[in-house]
Amino acid sequence: MTEKKEMSQLQRQLLGGGGAITLFTQQEFDEALEMAKAEIIAWAILATKEAMHKERMDCAEIVEDWNGEKSLKEIAEAIRNRIPSQRQ
Repeated sequence: MTEKKEMSQLQRQLLGGGGAITLFTQQEFDEALEMAKAEIIAWAILATKEAMHKERMDCAEIVEDWNGEKSLKEIAEAIRNRIPSQRQ
């Protein structure tokens, strides 16, 4: 036989509909979820743009530092080696 346990005050409030939690309709939840997704996508786009800008500036610096000491092939290789290849 299982032993009966006394419910806590929180359990009584939650199960008794005492208004301890706010419930949302499915439509309200879906709308909030869509807004959150849009914000995440906006931040991802911004972060990607900033990363691309930084990478371009760093690559430009590699080219600017070229004093004719390296061949264009060596410079191109230096730029390629900045980002690890995903293809292996």
